[in-house]
Amino acid sequence: MAIKRILFTAFFSLIWCAAYAQFEEPVLRKVTSSERAAFQQRFANISWTGQGLYNPTTIDRIPTIEVRSRLQAAFGNPTQTIADLINNNFRPGKAIQFEYWFIVDGEMPLMILDLDGPFENGLVYVGATRYVDLMPAVKRALNRILMSEEGEPAEFRDYFFSPERNQWYLVSYQNGEFKRETISRPNF
Repeated sequence: MAIKRILFTAFFSLIWCAAYAQFEEPVLRKVTSSERAAFQQRFANISWTGQGLYNPTTIDRIPTIEVRSRLQAAFGNPTQTIADLINNNFRPGKAIQFEYWFIVDGEMPLMILDLDGPFENGLVYVGATRYVDLMPAVKRALNRILMSEEGEPAEFRDYFFSPERNQWYLVSYQNGEFKRETISRPNF
């Protein structure tokens, strides 16, 4: 009888632990600019997808320029900007304003970037296909972080090239004001 009770207790303890683990908050570690090469090497064979990230959240509905300022507050400078790409086989069709790269829970790669610089709402999310089932939880965690006090807008300054408009922009949040100014091509 005691063995049955021990097995019964162990079985339900394992089920409780598994259920609890499903509701743990994912830990997002931002990849710094200096860690880009190591990240790319580590995840060189990953199949990337945006699936699992389509459930709209608050950050999908606010202007990307504001999301960028919240990312700055929560995670600091982007992993990569257009300034990092411009002299490295840059093609206008691959123009980005910013990219933040993350390693989630120590093993899952995630990239978030702008869709069309400061002219759209939300972000583009890309993660590894083998973790597609975890993507909704990651997106909810990111939304919670960016919409909390740690994601309050912070000042930043980026460049963006719009191939559709054939125009360079200085995009910023300074002195409580979001700006996108047309400029000549910057010297990087």
